[in-house]
Amino acid sequence: MPEAVIVAARRFLKSFTRPGRVLVAISGGSDSKGLLVALHAALGTAEFDGFSLVACTVDHALRPESADEAAAVGAFCAELGIPHHICRWPGDKPLAGIQAAARRKRYDMLAEAAAIFRADCIATGHTLDDQNETIAMRGARDQGQGQGSAGMAAAMLYGRRIWVLRPFLELRRADIRAFLGVCGIGWFDDPSNENPLFERARVRASLAASGAPAPRRGGQLRIASSARAAVLLGEHLRVHEGLVAEVAATQAGRMDDPDWRRALMIVGAVIGGREYLPGRATIERLSGFLESGQAGRMTAGRVVFDRRRGGLYLYREPRNLPVLRIDASESGTWDGRFNITSAGGALTICAEAEGGAWRQRLIAAGLPEGVAKRASLVAPHIAPADVGSLGSMAAEAEVECRIGPYDTFLPGFDRIMADTIALLFGRDRYPAPPVDDGLTEMAG
Repeated sequence: MPEAVIVAARRFLKSFTRPGRVLVAISGGSDSKGLLVALHAALGTAEFDGFSLVACTVDHALRPESADEAAAVGAFCAELGIPHHICRWPGDKPLAGIQAAARRKRYDMLAEAAAIFRADCIATGHTLDDQNETIAMRGARDQGQGQGSAGMAAAMLYGRRIWVLRPFLELRRADIRAFLGVCGIGWFDDPSNENPLFERARVRASLAASGAPAPRRGGQLRIASSARAAVLLGEHLRVHEGLVAEVAATQAGRMDDPDWRRALMIVGAVIGGREYLPGRATIERLSGFLESGQAGRMTAGRVVFDRRRGGLYLYREPRNLPVLRIDASESGTWDGRFNITSAGGALTICAEAEGGAWRQRLIAAGLPEGVAKRASLVAPHIAPADVGSLGSMAAEAEVECRIGPYDTFLPGFDRIMADTIALLFGRDRYPAPPVDDGLTEMAG
């Protein structure tokens, strides 16, 4: 019903821990336009003094008419007195994976706009229809972790810098369109939403044709799973120099526990410099190896799982290690594992050929010599760019571990586990969202 849209907007604003500035990502479609209009209406009352609203349209430049549509959205915002910014994706676009690339670029540009406006968060118009499609897609390709039913989180941290909030996840698109109809406001329909070349469009058509009930959502189960996984990690896993994850022998083979299995796979992704977990078949093979209790090594997702009598050790396999050049006072990410910032001149980063000081530090930490040797060979060696292999790391650069699965996209229901993993790898906790998500007390 149309009034449900205003109710959702008011509930969203009441969830803030303090008044703030909200940047609405508005494409001109019904969902985002409905969000903007509903929030604008709610902010017209004295109840929400201290809040302000700004807007941004991302023009992906994938269709000839997109620039005119973005300009029309800007004119609409001007009528409402809402500051508006247009971001355009310039240049050639990738031929493959265009939707994933567009999503990453869209959030990059929205985060930049939020910084310009000094916004406290980004709000998007994702709906219950989008949620059902997401659950169906993730369920079809679930990586053996049983987490696809969680769908999209109501809050997602992008790039460790800005929270993206989704206040309309419980609303159907039909209700939003009815609300806009009552307001006498039209919208644009993006033809790519019906293009069968894209997975989401195919799933959308399939769900509409099937008439099947909406899939069950598991967001609360995901929160509980992540909180328990954080406890298990704190009890059974240590990280050495960001290079080796050491698992207690008593926990090494517990792959029948889905919370532990997911936690271990995420730690493995960090060790391997990956943003995503291995596929289902790989995880099943790895589980069989670890559950057998036999000593030996298996490689999965660029990570060596080294099972010994004293425990399980995870470290990066010594293959396909890149060489990276960083200009003076610039930053870069090496091998997906380490964020490196030059403290002075240009740098060259490559794999540590001899182990050297890294090896001695790992041995001093109590690791088996064989593990220390192999792990030290995949450590970063940082040298002045003009002298090749000479130079010392500490004098030239700031180095921090990159948490691949979460440093770009952190779903809110994983925040407790993400904080635990970040601390294990020597990073700070992730910033809390500007709304009450109920997790702060759980995290202790």
